[in-house]
Amino acid sequence: MNQAETLDFVLISAKALGIPMDAACAERVAAHLQRTAAMAKMLESAALTPFDEPAEIFCPKPQ
Repeated sequence: MNQAETLDFVLISAKALGIPMDAACAERVAAHLQRTAAMAKMLESAALTPFDEPAEIFCPKPQ
């Protein structure tokens, strides 16, 4: 998505979810979403296997 498409996505999503959002806030959210998408694209291009960085197993504290 380009910047204009991302901004449209943010505005439409906010409206659909009933989240009040002014233009300045929507632009900041769109910019953050663009940065996040760019980081995800870099991570997806890395040749990693599930064993390269295993996730920790969640263990709740016993009561």
